[in-house]
Amino acid sequence: MDRVSALDEPLKKTLGPATAKVMAEHLDLHTVGDLLHHYPRRYEERGQLTKLAELPLDEDVTVVAQVADSRVLTFNHGRGQRLEITLTDGSGRLQLVFFGRGIHKPHKELPPGSRGMFAGKVSVFNRKLQLAHPTYVPLGTDSGEDAVDAFAGKLIPIYPACKGLESWKITKAVDAVLPRAAEAVDPLPPALRAGRGFGSLPEALLKVHRPETRADIEDARQRLKWDEAFVLQVALARRRHADAQLPAVPRRPVAGGLLDAFDAKLPFTLTDGQQKVTAEIFADLATEHPMHRLLQGEVGSGKTLVALRAMLTVVDAGGQAAMLAPTEVLAQQHHRSVTEMMGELAQGGMLGGAEHATKVVLLTGSMGAAARRRALLDLVTGEAGIVIGTHALIEDKVQFHDLGLVVVDEQHRFGVEQRDALRSKGKQPPHLLVMTATPIPRTVAMTVFGDLETSVLDQLPAGRSPIASHVVPAQDKPHFLARAWERVREEVEKGHQAYVVCPRIGDDEDEKAKKKPAAEAKAAEDAEKRPPLAVVEVAEQLTGGPLQGLRIEVLHGRMQPDDKDAVMRRFGAGEVDVLVATTVIEVGVNVPNATAMVIMDADRFGVSQLHQLRGRVGRGSAPGLCLLVTDAPEASPARARLGAVAATLDGFELSRIDLEQRREGDVLGQAQSGVRSSLRMLAVIEDEEVIAAAREEAVAVVGEDPGLAGYPELRTALDALLDTEREQYLDKG
Repeated sequence: MDRVSALDEPLKKTLGPATAKVMAEHLDLHTVGDLLHHYPRRYEERGQLTKLAELPLDEDVTVVAQVADSRVLTFNHGRGQRLEITLTDGSGRLQLVFFGRGIHKPHKELPPGSRGMFAGKVSVFNRKLQLAHPTYVPLGTDSGEDAVDAFAGKLIPIYPACKGLESWKITKAVDAVLPRAAEAVDPLPPALRAGRGFGSLPEALLKVHRPETRADIEDARQRLKWDEAFVLQVALARRRHADAQLPAVPRRPVAGGLLDAFDAKLPFTLTDGQQKVTAEIFADLATEHPMHRLLQGEVGSGKTLVALRAMLTVVDAGGQAAMLAPTEVLAQQHHRSVTEMMGELAQGGMLGGAEHATKVVLLTGSMGAAARRRALLDLVTGEAGIVIGTHALIEDKVQFHDLGLVVVDEQHRFGVEQRDALRSKGKQPPHLLVMTATPIPRTVAMTVFGDLETSVLDQLPAGRSPIASHVVPAQDKPHFLARAWERVREEVEKGHQAYVVCPRIGDDEDEKAKKKPAAEAKAAEDAEKRPPLAVVEVAEQLTGGPLQGLRIEVLHGRMQPDDKDAVMRRFGAGEVDVLVATTVIEVGVNVPNATAMVIMDADRFGVSQLHQLRGRVGRGSAPGLCLLVTDAPEASPARARLGAVAATLDGFELSRIDLEQRREGDVLGQAQSGVRSSLRMLAVIEDEEVIAAAREEAVAVVGEDPGLAGYPELRTALDALLDTEREQYLDKG
């Protein structure tokens, strides 16, 4: 058996079908290699007991503790038996309860003075913490000095577990496959290993699973983090290198053209940040290789203006520019704001159009046949220099005269295939500019978007008003919610408008929910005491209640595109006082007169999403107000998260908080095609230095040997860690 296939062997061959099935379904572990890379979450020292005083309620826990006492009680007139065992560790006590025939084995195996490892869900009964029918493993007794010495000091790995597969069962499974670690292919080049004083990969796997000391764990973790960071950075460096070999048509600014005419119309000067970022983009556009740039900026920092000036430069240079938006509402919004900003410069070929004017066309899936035909004709003839659309731009029928630049708005909503399809419509690969309004910490940008050069806009244009944010604890202080609606009325009386955002749409989706099987509904009810608030219901309650007499309309994703557009037009024209909406307004919606936003069930949204939503207000000269309504209790993590959002308007700071509170895999998985994230040890916030150093090493290796001909082990690791689908996904855009 060769070195690779040993780790590729399916787990069912080694562990048996039942265990392998649970591992595959619940832990996404399929091969010997997967299991070897399923690292312990933490380690217990056998001599040092877990603090029982700090056990979380209603959570599955694994504890190592000592039996203080054990007694069998009868109930139901002596017909039933119950075994109660009290565990202690000096900090607190925990009761184990077993019933019926299940009491004999634990009664015999867990006498007072013995220790064990116990797993179960913590509940409270008679004001005592308890585990009912926990699974357990005895760890020996306290008798005799030798026994204590042998017992103490051993490190017990605690693995991320699941129902039906406790940590110690995973320990046994790892024991079964650990000898295979010797066959693991080492991806780090020998010179790099020697230079950084790293041991071999088999040694690191052995140390992480069966450490003798805490120092072993630290050594192993450092080495395994480097593996992940380095292999990922090599994949990204190869992608950058390959992209740099592609040909592209240089698109240089033309004096006295469309861009100059547009700049002359602007009623303000660009911020320093906008000028700096524009210089970076223009320098890329002037090269003979395609630009691959990520433009990230604070909400309202003027990204659209920067992108539009890049598009006008390409039109001046004889090319066309396409802007891809994730939703029809956003595509229409962009089209409206671009044509308004350009004025007569967007009326190419029309009466009243300016000398350098071009056409700006909209292309979405719901357009009428005649309008669609006209738009397609304008694209193929080159009449339209700029097209703004949804994924309808990607269809085979859409042909460009000379596509020079693709601008992708809110990149995370698009799959790679869609971006590739649009880029393939150029005679040569077009330049690519990706915009995201969710600020990304530097290390995440290096890890997730490592194949893109990054430009950051962190300066708000002059005239943007501050936004005051407050948490409204509706459950604890109902009068705060009443005051929130009064504030909305006050804003409307001043001639302003407001948004009310809800997590759900409501109406017929509720009917589907009612048809759920009773057991499923019960589980859902236990998980969440009430369903999230819905647009349709909240709009009704406000119309007949606290906002009676105001002009209230709803906006959500299931409305017809024309209806959505009509509502947004009315809201933009000031004909609607309060818009009750889902997160369809999250990005790009620009109504300067809207000054207040009330976000219902705010704890059900992520930190970055709340920051995005809040950015819809305060876009004019009047200050903005954002009220985060929640039923979450005061001491809960959800309330802490909302407090953090209310405390700062710095999107980069919030993105760090967001990432620290979510699992890394969520962030990276989302950016990697939905396949499980390959990062298991690396933490993109904490390990900034590792990622930066790994990037430097990777660039050096790929620069000297792009095909990795001299690094067969690294190639193997790349294939294993980044299968074809995932490596393609690194072509982010």
